[in-house]
Amino acid sequence: MPGGRLTQQERQQIALGLADGLPYAEIARRLERPTSTVTREVMRNGGPTAYRADLAHRATERRAHRRSPATARGPESAPQPAGRNADAVRAYEEELTLVLVQSGLPRMMSRVLACLYTTDSGSLTAAELAQRLQVSPASVSKAISFLDSMELVRRERDERRRERYIVDDDLWYQSMIRSARSNTRFIETAQQGADLLGRGTPAATRLENVARFLDFVSEGLTRTAEQAREILYTRPAAASGDAAAPSSDPT
Repeated sequence: MPGGRLTQQERQQIALGLADGLPYAEIARRLERPTSTVTREVMRNGGPTAYRADLAHRATERRAHRRSPATARGPESAPQPAGRNADAVRAYEEELTLVLVQSGLPRMMSRVLACLYTTDSGSLTAAELAQRLQVSPASVSKAISFLDSMELVRRERDERRRERYIVDDDLWYQSMIRSARSNTRFIETAQQGADLLGRGTPAATRLENVARFLDFVSEGLTRTAEQAREILYTRPAAASGDAAAPSSDPT
């Protein structure tokens, strides 16, 4: 964190600011801290409605205590490929985790997904994830089960028969298609309601307009996802300034 770790007094000020309904930016300004520092602090400790300064401070101390014995041999000390800065990579993983949490994913699931996304292979075993994240195998297993049920990761066996968890190139395409299709049931139900309530009445018109809106958006989303799908298969290229050629067969 810029300026060092948050103090217990600063955490109490954050809690007071949240209780007063202040935005993160204003709390950060009063603490003379970056807004991202306050945002991460709150989101990793229960969110704006459940944040408690004393609990957050103790949790931070516990995390620091757990990490200290592993510093010499943990993932933090491992050489980074491509000349990457290990501290910068860790900070980015935390930022990506925060974005995923704010999108609705639980924190542990977000950490696992961020870890997979920031590996060149996009593939890790449960043991590798537990080591990199410094969490128990049980925590990894629970997170993977959730992500697998959401089709945000896929599983496959490697040559040593170990199960690996992978973020697929097609993940975002499939996610967009699922999002579009998830509207179908609501559209159909809204149209049924419009018929039941009587076309032309205010209630029926409201439902009919929602159904038409979602139908239009879903159709556009599906069409755009199909047209842009090849972008997900763009292959890495030398930094020559030329765009990499997409794969001719995305499947």
